[in-house]
Amino acid sequence: MHSTIEGTPSLRRTKTSRVERKPNRLAREASPYLLQHAHNPVDWWPWSEEALAEAKAKDKPILLSIGYSACHWCHVMERESFENEAIARLMNDLFVNIKVDREERPDLDQIYQLVVQLMGRSGGWPLTVFLTPSQKPFFGGTYWPPEDRHGMPGFSKILQAIADAYENRRDEVDAQAVEMTDAIAEVGKGRAERAAPYEPGPDLIERATNLLSRRFDDTHGGFGDQPKFPNTMPLEVLLRGPARDNVKLALGSMRKGGIWDQLGGGFHRYSTDERWLVPHFEKMLYDNALLLRSYVDGHRVFGDARFAETAHAIASYVAREMTDEEGGFYASQDADSEGEEGKFFIWGPDDVKAVLGGDAKAEALVLEHYGITLAGNFEDHGRPTFKTVLSEVRPLRDDDERAVLDRAKRTMFEAREKRPKPFRDEKVLVSWSSLMISALADAGAALGDASMTASAERALTFIETKLVRDDRVERLGKKVDGAWIVKGPGFLDDYAFLANAFLDVYEATGAPERVTRARTIVDRAIERFYEKDEGFFFTAKDGQALITRSKDPYDNAIPSGTSMICRALLRLGALVDPRYAELAESELRRLAPAAIANPFGYGQALCELDRLVRGAVDVVVVGPRNEPATKALVREAFKAYLPNRTIAWLDPNDDASRAACSVLSEGKEAKGAYVCKGRTCLLPVTTAEELAKLLVG
Repeated sequence: MHSTIEGTPSLRRTKTSRVERKPNRLAREASPYLLQHAHNPVDWWPWSEEALAEAKAKDKPILLSIGYSACHWCHVMERESFENEAIARLMNDLFVNIKVDREERPDLDQIYQLVVQLMGRSGGWPLTVFLTPSQKPFFGGTYWPPEDRHGMPGFSKILQAIADAYENRRDEVDAQAVEMTDAIAEVGKGRAERAAPYEPGPDLIERATNLLSRRFDDTHGGFGDQPKFPNTMPLEVLLRGPARDNVKLALGSMRKGGIWDQLGGGFHRYSTDERWLVPHFEKMLYDNALLLRSYVDGHRVFGDARFAETAHAIASYVAREMTDEEGGFYASQDADSEGEEGKFFIWGPDDVKAVLGGDAKAEALVLEHYGITLAGNFEDHGRPTFKTVLSEVRPLRDDDERAVLDRAKRTMFEAREKRPKPFRDEKVLVSWSSLMISALADAGAALGDASMTASAERALTFIETKLVRDDRVERLGKKVDGAWIVKGPGFLDDYAFLANAFLDVYEATGAPERVTRARTIVDRAIERFYEKDEGFFFTAKDGQALITRSKDPYDNAIPSGTSMICRALLRLGALVDPRYAELAESELRRLAPAAIANPFGYGQALCELDRLVRGAVDVVVVGPRNEPATKALVREAFKAYLPNRTIAWLDPNDDASRAACSVLSEGKEAKGAYVCKGRTCLLPVTTAEELAKLLVG
């Protein structure tokens, strides 16, 4: 049956434009990803009770398609299959088709990614899963080509085979769905319990480092071979132990590679090779937030000015490209422009010559430094482009060359700005934005850059006013026709990351009300996501009923929500109430066996366990917030690498200031900085130089 369809001309992508087609139900959605599919000939539904009822009423299987707006292969599958009239007819005749933005509904994505993984395949996007009308999955995969290609079955063949099984072998399908659903419910539920017992002790980081080092690429930095992701959480673990030089190699290699936008700043999502050379070109807010913190920490540890320069460039990129006029941070930028991956970012020798206008010295240096050749180094789906992804191929020899290159880069950047830009997803996600707020607050204080701190404060105020309602955190906001449309509810990571953002802005600025807000957010998280004897769940108690209530114990592209709520609890325990820390300790001890067995997947949990094992270094600065002496001491505290730290501002004449650090404020009246470990404090010092010596010790 497949061969008769496959061979017909109608299976090829039609030339009908999206504008000419009648819009489907997705046209009423706010998500940029869903709107991208609003003129597909597929009869798409958003995830809704109505869609589920439709499947039950017609007894049709559900085709669930999950992706996101910056996903390159999502765009490829759309062009090849979802805009294909013949394939769309198959989908419409045989299935109830539901499209989901994974950034809006990470709970659905988290559950159904497990289907593909339980089938022994790698997860990812686009995710395509087939469900019974009761939401139980029985088959899934990621990208499928429209026709058989490179050993992969064509999507039309998959559709017909699934529909045939559902129609004629229903008992097998239902049994598979029950088995898969039961397996999903078990994943994570007993993972820590099945791991070998482990009591967190002083060997924690060393044991984790030994396991992580086995996966580390000693030549190019990073973990594994290809594709290669930044994986900042495991790098943070390494930075705390004897293998910290591995982190220096990774940060240096990424900065030199094509994964870094050499002209405009900011990191692309990942590298397709082991050398960090050729990326998938989408830029995600969360990657740049996590890497901003990594480069600031790298500067603290290694004193490398290049790492500080990289941090400044990330912040500049975010301010220029990813910040709404009201202060919120946008989610992502696409990999494609003008229908081609990476076209905005790549260069050929003729492009350089045209831009640099006969400056032979600058032209020669740019070609040599960035490795730009006639052959190029980038292929678009196997097709040579004869263009080059810029990377640092030859180091600069002296300051004169640096000056020439800096001028050339500015000229090339200005010329690149005139190219059609990749699509930008302008929704504001609380979780990702909170990661960037935390990173900017920390970086601004560490590097003495007031603009970073101001950007963090402005974005935090934006989220607090637009996306927190009656102390309930929503998931995201999107401006439509000048008004912000808010979608929720928020998940555990939204609450956890936002609470830490409040605390990071407090540490950077001393504003006591930020601690109060962090405490409120954490209290609501405990109320909505915590179950005694079971710990934290990813979805709230009153959330939509799905086939299972998932947890979030391990890191993915972003840190685990469970680990990050523990981070906030430990910090609040140090500042205002030890009972918060007791709850975190209970949860972290539950995670410890799995974390020590799999440090790659539990990097953030290991960092919080390290805080339990080694304790925090608390720096309490006593004095009015706006006095230069107070600010100088805080700035010095931020310069030091203190991975398990609390910085508290105490104005003895301000009740709110004292309440914000009530646990640490006891007995501290004299102006100066107190360095404390385990509630034992050294005598206060009054100069930055004296404080620096104590923190080094």
